[in-house]
Amino acid sequence: MMLSLRYSLPYLPQTKESTKLFSKRPNNVVVCAARGPRPRYPRVWKTRKRTGTISKAAQMIACIKELSNVKEEVYGALDSFIAWELEFPLVIVKKALAVLEDEREWKKIIQVTKWMLSKGQGRTMGTYFSLLNALAEDNRLDEAEELWNKLFMEHLEGTPRKFFNKIISIYYKRDMHHKLFEVFADMEELGVKPNIAIVNMVGKVFLKLGMKDMYEKLMKKYPPPQWEFRYIKGRRVKVKAKQLNELSEGEGDLSSDEDGKIDDEIESKSEMLLSDKEPNKVGEDLREEEEEELLGTNQGQTGTSREPCLCHLDSC
Repeated sequence: MMLSLRYSLPYLPQTKESTKLFSKRPNNVVVCAARGPRPRYPRVWKTRKRTGTISKAAQMIACIKELSNVKEEVYGALDSFIAWELEFPLVIVKKALAVLEDEREWKKIIQVTKWMLSKGQGRTMGTYFSLLNALAEDNRLDEAEELWNKLFMEHLEGTPRKFFNKIISIYYKRDMHHKLFEVFADMEELGVKPNIAIVNMVGKVFLKLGMKDMYEKLMKKYPPPQWEFRYIKGRRVKVKAKQLNELSEGEGDLSSDEDGKIDDEIESKSEMLLSDKEPNKVGEDLREEEEEELLGTNQGQTGTSREPCLCHLDSC
């Protein structure tokens, strides 16, 4: 005859203290479906702090500024600078590129950008645009054209309009009229509407070559806008567009002083308009004017063909 000894479970009376004791669970515990709760600790190998990036960007600029323009020397200095970083310091590199662009250090911008792209980092359209600008300013036209053709073939319809503006301004500065017309024809085939700067540059080339009929067709197809929309204090305000007779440095952009003066004038006038009118009335007027412009553009698009207006360029 065998005896079995079993220990009975201790009886705990259900009180408020016992329920609080067993109901408590730490906040950093994750309940698994199979094995119960397990502790979850923060991942310490990820750096999320962005403090001190300005000083580090200044240190990066200082370590490459005194070097020569030899590729291996600059790349070695940059590799040693980020050797102890846990992840690639993309923010630091971007701030350093912005400072170098203000100082017009085009060779250093090209080297740092190519080094960053070789690491597989920062492959954005903004990076490619700054690289294209630096190559053009450094008179490395072959590399700039190679980069433009690569981006244009990869993205095609998704190419931003500022890239067309930039490459047209590069050809406009160097009097490369045939290539300028080719890029403008590509814009029309893809349905990319040119801005005022592009129309002005192409129109000046037409007048320079004595093609007045083509200039008139261009101005008829893309007339200068009389109104534009600006965001002032969170509101979309319709203001009268300022037309410039001369482009700043052939780029088709406003200079900083002119842009600041225009913005101050627009802001002062818009504040006067907004103070005189009620916000509801302003919104209704803007909607009506937007609908009229949309109707006008639709009618113009149905009346005009999508074929480029450069059909007679081969004869010149």
